[in-house]
Amino acid sequence: MRYEIKRENNFQYIEEGNGPPLILLHGLFGALSNWKDVVEKFSKEYTVVIPLMPIYTLPVLNTNVKALADFVHDFISWKQYKNPILIGNSLGGHVTLVYVKKHPDTISAMVLTGSSGLYENAMGGTFPKREDYNFIKSKVEYTFYDPNTATKELVDEVFGIVNDKGKLIRILSLAKSAIRHNMSEDLKDMTMPVCLIWGKQDTITPPDVAEEFHRLLPKSDLFWIDQCGHAPMMEQAEQFNTILHAWLKKLPPAKNS
Repeated sequence: MRYEIKRENNFQYIEEGNGPPLILLHGLFGALSNWKDVVEKFSKEYTVVIPLMPIYTLPVLNTNVKALADFVHDFISWKQYKNPILIGNSLGGHVTLVYVKKHPDTISAMVLTGSSGLYENAMGGTFPKREDYNFIKSKVEYTFYDPNTATKELVDEVFGIVNDKGKLIRILSLAKSAIRHNMSEDLKDMTMPVCLIWGKQDTITPPDVAEEFHRLLPKSDLFWIDQCGHAPMMEQAEQFNTILHAWLKKLPPAKNS
C-alpha cells in the first residue's frame, strides 16, 4: 500500500479521500497494510483514516486497551473529525468499544470485524516457542481460513515482533488487558448503528462471539463471510467491502454526513 504516512503532532497516520470520515483501527499484530483494499475502495467517497496505534511505544505499565482508546480520542480531537465512523478489527474493535463507552456522542456508527471485547482465543500465551519460525508461521496461519493468506512477509513481520523483547512485553500486556476489560455489561448502552462483519471460520473470535455481540448491541446488523477467518478485510476483501458499502449507504442521512 503506497500511501503517504503523515507524521504530525506525534501522530502517524494515513488520510486519503474526501467525505465523511471513516477511521480504521488495526489489531494487535496489525498494520496499515491490513486495510489497503478498504482504503482503495472507500477513499473515492469518504475520508479514510488509519492512525498507527502506539502499541509498541507506550510505557509498559500503561500499555492497555484504555490507553489506546485515549490515544484514539486525542487523535480524533486533534484532527477535529465530526461524527466519524469507527471500524475496528480484532484489538482495534475492542479499542473502538472502549472509546465509544467513554465518548458515545462523538461518533455516528461503528463497524466491528473479528473484534475482541467479549471473548478471544489468544494467539499463543507467552509464545514459548517464539524463536521457532515454523511455530510462529503456524500461529499466523491459524488466523486465516486459507493458510496461504499468511504470506512470508506477514510471518516475517510477526516473527520479528515476538522476538523483540520490548515489543513482546507490550503485546502480552495488551493481551492481558483485553481479557480483563470485558465489555459485556456496557454494550446495551451503545445505541448507535453497529455493523458486525464476521468470518464464519474465525478461530480467534469464533462465530458465537459475533452472535453475542449481535444479541447485546441494541442496533446491530450481523453479516457472515464464508471461507473466512479473523481478518475479513484481508482474506475476503471484495465481500467485506461490498457488505460495508451497502450498510453505510443505509445509514440515516444525518449520520452519514
